[in-house]
Amino acid sequence: MGMAQVLVRNLEEGVVAAIKARAAAHGRSLEQELRLILAAAATPTPTEIRQTAAAIRSLTGSRLETDLEALVREDRGR
Repeated sequence: MGMAQVLVRNLEEGVVAAIKARAAAHGRSLEQELRLILAAAATPTPTEIRQTAAAIRSLTGSRLETDLEALVREDRGR
């Protein structure tokens, strides 16, 4: 997987200063800290995962299981 570059313009100085301080407290560079912050923001939360799973389940109706053997027999009968 390739690596991308992002340029963020017009950040308030206070935001940059706060992230620099956070990076220093963790013994990381500003760039490393920003990578971690962005990676965390891009990772779905457990709540988001449950919501996605619920949305997928809603597409299957009330079926809790699928009889795979019946589907194979049905397909072979075509």
